[in-house]
Amino acid sequence: MFRQRPDADMVTHGWVVGVMIEIPGERAPVRHYFAVGHPDRARAEWAAVDQALATGAVASSPYQGQEPVEALREVAVYRARELGLLKGEARALGDKFPRRWLPS
Repeated sequence: MFRQRPDADMVTHGWVVGVMIEIPGERAPVRHYFAVGHPDRARAEWAAVDQALATGAVASSPYQGQEPVEALREVAVYRARELGLLKGEARALGDKFPRRWLPS
């Protein structure tokens, strides 16, 4: 008989990733946020960079102590299910801090 792990809903489903994008006309790079449905942190960061390149050039070096690409927090399975994040999906969340995706 199949048994589900007691912590199955807490397993990592994806990541919220911040990517600094250089936008023409702005003095400094602007951080854009992405929800990525890859449990592997490195794959999630690369998927976010691929998505960010459609908006503009990714910053090449840190700015005021912030890395150009940074996985901010894991997205648990239950949270991804609530917000509709599919496995392998990279969703742009915009440049405002994604409070809905990052519960305290």
